[in-house]
Amino acid sequence: MFDGVAKRYDFMNDLLSLGQTKAWRKKATAIIAPHSGMKILDIAAGTGSSSRPLADAGAEVIPADFSQGMLDAGKKRHPDLNFTLADALNLPFKENEFDVTTISFGLRNTHDVTKALQEALRVTKPGGRLVVVEFSHPTNKFFRNVYMKYLMGLLPKVARKFSSNPDAYIYLAQSIRAWPDQEQLAEKIKAAGWGSVAWQNFTFGIVAVHIAFKDA
Repeated sequence: MFDGVAKRYDFMNDLLSLGQTKAWRKKATAIIAPHSGMKILDIAAGTGSSSRPLADAGAEVIPADFSQGMLDAGKKRHPDLNFTLADALNLPFKENEFDVTTISFGLRNTHDVTKALQEALRVTKPGGRLVVVEFSHPTNKFFRNVYMKYLMGLLPKVARKFSSNPDAYIYLAQSIRAWPDQEQLAEKIKAAGWGSVAWQNFTFGIVAVHIAFKDA
């Protein structure tokens, strides 16, 4: 599915988010605070749009993804980045290898969320961080109702007009609606072995960034 939308993936994300995607990524980058000497694993990195600002700040970044189509598109746009084919449920990296492990808008697409979180824990250094950027649930009831109507109604219509694979975006809408809210996801992260779990809402809770630490 992701192979089929790789070429226009970033364009469609900007369109369907009404231009908010770049702002969300900028805020997430500030939370990660990348710098020279930091080694970061970016899981489900897609075409590398989340990895680019991390590398530009001087960090060593490995963009990893399960979709070869996404990786191929990413390599064309960012030939200097070390794109790696990787399954989030069975990462091809050693234990305690990364200072930060991050996943943006990809945890929801894994077959086993708990296993993905445990694999991220395995490859993160003691004292290192997990940063998960993911769609969530707006905290205001009125706004949440408006958002859900857009998500389930208008989003698929826009996708049918502009995307070569609109079914992928119908899946996107359905998966967001079924996804745990902020507190429920925090509990899943804790259950996978991470500590000091907290979250920060973006755009009234449409997106939430969860931050957690591996015990030193």
